[in-house]
Amino acid sequence: MSQTVSALLGLRELILDGALPRGARISEVAMVERLGVSRTPVRAALARLAEEGLLEPIASGGYAVRAFCEQEIHDAIDLRGTLEGLAARLAAERGASGRQLADLAESISEIDALLARGALSEDDFALFMAANERFHATLVEAADSEVIAREVGRVCALPFASPSGFVRAQAVLPQARAILVIAQDHHHAIAEAIGAREGTRAEALMREHARLARRNLQLALRAQNAIARIPGGALIGARR
Repeated sequence: MSQTVSALLGLRELILDGALPRGARISEVAMVERLGVSRTPVRAALARLAEEGLLEPIASGGYAVRAFCEQEIHDAIDLRGTLEGLAARLAAERGASGRQLADLAESISEIDALLARGALSEDDFALFMAANERFHATLVEAADSEVIAREVGRVCALPFASPSGFVRAQAVLPQARAILVIAQDHHHAIAEAIGAREGTRAEALMREHARLARRNLQLALRAQNAIARIPGGALIGARR
């Protein structure tokens, strides 16, 4: 692993784990000592995290850890939904391959099996996240567009915008299973629309599917034990 990648992963972990709280100013020298890498990789990692939205430049120089209000998170989720909706429409109109349709079906079957167990354990939620991420990745691949794949990757790097951004919080929410059932119904309908070459329907379903994350956020914010389970959850709340 290069020093730059090591610095990037280390800094991101410190922020998302809450070791560097919102508003904290980041010292290059302190990060060099803490991460055990040279100054140049740390500087590159700071610039990259500013692009991702976890840090913001400050007037006196350097960077500080950002705080996020609900509206910013909603906007990021809606942006992902718009891009994934376009990907779903193109996958339907251009025609997903047999392998891609089979991969979507396999991800859906794995989640069906998890939901059939009734109450979900921590391990079950981890398996759900993996299958859910494969479903979304396959959908983007099926759009057959490098441009869309690149932009979806960029938006999913935004804090709290990824498809599984709030799944960990659901493990302690009483409404968790009901929301997962709704999300799974969406998965079935989206795959069906893509297979039937129904682009408009696939796009609308995908955009609605993304908005479930907004509901998860609102539920998590009402439960301190839930928000604490979200990577970077401590960054949420301050109005800008």
